[in-house]
Amino acid sequence: MLDPAAVDGLEPNGTGGVIHRVTLTVTEQTLEVAPGVALRAWTYNGDFMGPTLRGRVGDTFEVTLVNRASMGHSVDFHAGDIAPDQPMRTIAPGKSLEYRFTAHGAGIWLYHCSTAPMSSHIAAGMFGAVVVDPPELPTVDREFLLVHSETYLKTTGRKDDAGRQLTEVDPARVPTGVPTLAMFNGHATQYAAEPLEARTGQRVRIWTLAAGPSLGMSFHVVGGQFTTVYKEGAYRLLEERDAFGRTGGRAQALDLASAQGASWS
Repeated sequence: MLDPAAVDGLEPNGTGGVIHRVTLTVTEQTLEVAPGVALRAWTYNGDFMGPTLRGRVGDTFEVTLVNRASMGHSVDFHAGDIAPDQPMRTIAPGKSLEYRFTAHGAGIWLYHCSTAPMSSHIAAGMFGAVVVDPPELPTVDREFLLVHSETYLKTTGRKDDAGRQLTEVDPARVPTGVPTLAMFNGHATQYAAEPLEARTGQRVRIWTLAAGPSLGMSFHVVGGQFTTVYKEGAYRLLEERDAFGRTGGRAQALDLASAQGASWS
């Protein structure tokens, strides 16, 4: 489940929004990415795929990036429109920086490490989502977030303490576009065991994001149709009504290139 945008108790930013403060701590972790497969991951806050940030148009995000890893890292928020030279710079181990931006555009936005080779850093787990609600976003009964990504692995020939095959990202394999695993939210099979659940008659919204680093996706819920589609800052359908006012349309599959996002309901 995706939590609503927080408002209560947050400091006003002086322009009608609030300030969201978050710390992203970079660490190296051994994490399961598929049954029996562990990855030497590079992470924000200890997970393959960083925390999801959520706000509204006009909100300000103050992000503290802390590097506790063994190499240089950075962060790039697509939800911000600021000069990249300082806030997106690579910082050395033991260093930190402050990244501040105001969300001027609605949608679901990628953030990721932009340190070279960027594709390898994303494939190793350094990415996440920022959801910026459009004005007057309708209330729904259930709301989910699915971030699609892929990774390109090579085996180390060893096992971790849990007996899983230990792997690491293979930078040479990334350009082939043939991934070892494709995942939602940082694991290849988690929703086979723990499916997303909703009851008949409930209104459901699904935010989707293609994090890459190389591939997009075509998203479809088998047996389902969508009456509202919001992609790249605009409604393609709104309660079965298109941009020309025609009614009766529905959507079945949404094509997303790498770094694009959308929501369905």
